[in-house]
Amino acid sequence: MTQTEILQLEEGAKLAHGHVVVIDVFRAFTLEAYAFAQGAQRIYCVEREEDARTLKLHFPQAVLIGERDGKILPGFDLGNSPSALAKMRVDGKVLIHTTTNGTRGLANATNAQQLYVAGLVNAKATVEVLTRLHPQHVSFVAMGWRDRQTEEDTLCAMYMDALMHHIPFANIQERVLALRDQEGKKFFDPAQQDVFPEADFWECIKVDSIPIAIQVQPISFDSISLTGKVFQATPCRTTM
Repeated sequence: MTQTEILQLEEGAKLAHGHVVVIDVFRAFTLEAYAFAQGAQRIYCVEREEDARTLKLHFPQAVLIGERDGKILPGFDLGNSPSALAKMRVDGKVLIHTTTNGTRGLANATNAQQLYVAGLVNAKATVEVLTRLHPQHVSFVAMGWRDRQTEEDTLCAMYMDALMHHIPFANIQERVLALRDQEGKKFFDPAQQDVFPEADFWECIKVDSIPIAIQVQPISFDSISLTGKVFQATPCRTTM
């Protein structure tokens, strides 16, 4: 029987082992799920902004996506908005992605046997892939916001943990809607619509809407000088 645990934040990523799922619902790994659903070829997940810019120089046709504290980084093609991504053509393209929380979690999951990323939109798809592997141990890491736990990532981790053990999870739709009055309230603040558009909230809470798990592996470039870690994300389609 698979053992599971739910961990929190960067410290949790450092403790995670076995098959590790790094969770960032608002919005990093939700965006990546949508990107693969829209036909993206692969995504380079980058811990540091400067490395994202360096990779862009070597892959000039890549789509450069990144934010800090929610705000799009200067000169980037896109911030971290799934609803904005929906208006772009990314089929067949390479994406370079750096975020405040999600990609930092990957860099700290140094004890992972296999590494995945997920949000609510592909929670069931990710568990389906994990279940087929019969892992001894799965760590779900809710990344939160910097050093603060958040309701949406914890909820996603709890939901995925229940799915792993075939335990019914009551009222998932009601619980994701309740996020509107919790961490999701920023998406309904008129003063923050340029950073956190309301449309992103609705895209992020479409539970199990994307039948794609995302596996992530560390990657190195012999000819490119980088200061931090880079991971290559690739899609794993499921039978959902």
